[in-house]
Formats: sequence, C-alpha cells, structure tokens
Amino acid sequence: MEKINVLEELIVNRRSIKPAVLNGKKIDDRQIAQLLTLANWAPTHGFTEPWRFVVYSGDAVKQFCTDQAELYKLHEPPATFNAAKYEKQLHNGDKVSHLIAVYMKRGANPNIPELEEICAVAAAVQNILLGAEALGIAVLWSTGGMVLKPGMKDYLELGEADKMIALLSLGYTDEVARPGKRGPVEDKIKWVGA
Repeated sequence: MEKINVLEELIVNRRSIKPAVLNGKKIDDRQIAQLLTLANWAPTHGFTEPWRFVVYSGDAVKQFCTDQAELYKLHEPPATFNAAKYEKQLHNGDKVSHLIAVYMKRGANPNIPELEEICAVAAAVQNILLGAEALGIAVLWSTGGMVLKPGMKDYLELGEADKMIALLSLGYTDEVARPGKRGPVEDKIKWVGA
C-alpha cells in the first residue's frame, strides 16, 4: 500500500472515543512512549519544541480525576455548581488506561508568536491521535472540566505564559467506530490562480 493511502486511512478512520465506552484494558507503557516520540516530531518554529506531557497511569489516573473534581468543587461558585458535572469528572478515568495532560511551555524567544507555539503543540497532539489509531488505541482530546481553567495550571505548576492544550484519555474500546462525516472540502477552498 502506498504511504499516502496508509496515511489517508489513518486520518479518515480516526475517531474521538469517550472514556465512558472504554473497556478498562491497560495500554503498555512502551506504546505510550512510542506515541510521545511521534508527538516530538511535530513541526516547530525555531526548534522551540514547546510541547510538554504529564502522563498519568495506574492509580494516578483515579487520583487525577479525584483532584480535578475537587478543583471544580473548589473553584465553581455555589450558584453554578453542578453535582452531575462533579461526578462525571470524578469517574471519567474509571475505564481509562492513561491520561496525558498536554501543555505549551512558552519559550523565551519573543520572535516566535504564541500562536505558533500553540499550533505546534496541537500538531504534536495530532501525531499522538494518528499514532493511536495505527495502534488500535482509543483517544479523546478534551478541553472540558477544569482543563482550561486557572486551577489546572496551578495544579500542574505551569508557568504564567504556559497554556493547557488538552487532556488526552487513552484506552481500548470494544465498540466499533461509526463512520465519520465531513462536509465537502470544495466548500472550504478558494483557488487563486492556476
């Protein structure tokens, strides 16, 4: 099979899989390391390599979920606190093998725009997603819960200019992924010249 066909198959078949439909089977840490190595090959302006990963496995997954739920309880005003949201955060990792907190470590070079650093980290996440698809690993890229809140930055001890980009929930599922859908690419292109 030609490389472009393999790549197309991975991209087209990749799906976001919610933690609730994972089966609890554990991923070998070597495969997680392999995915992070793929992430490390993302494009980066000035070789700043701004991606950083905090990997939770084993009992640390449950502890992270408990901590995130408690952060929500601590920071959410009582008038808008939602018990169901708290419970969801508390149990989101029950069937998850690994959680990876992904953030941008802002470099000191003022000539590199912040947006380029954010995009580099997003490209690193895409490398993880495609590698996971190739390995049969289910992933959800989440920015929900406390992920983008200041309390999470404090929890992870991030610098003031650093930014959370994603919380990746990884595991295996027994469910068959539904076919994806996208509108026609032609509706999103403006050709100039040619």
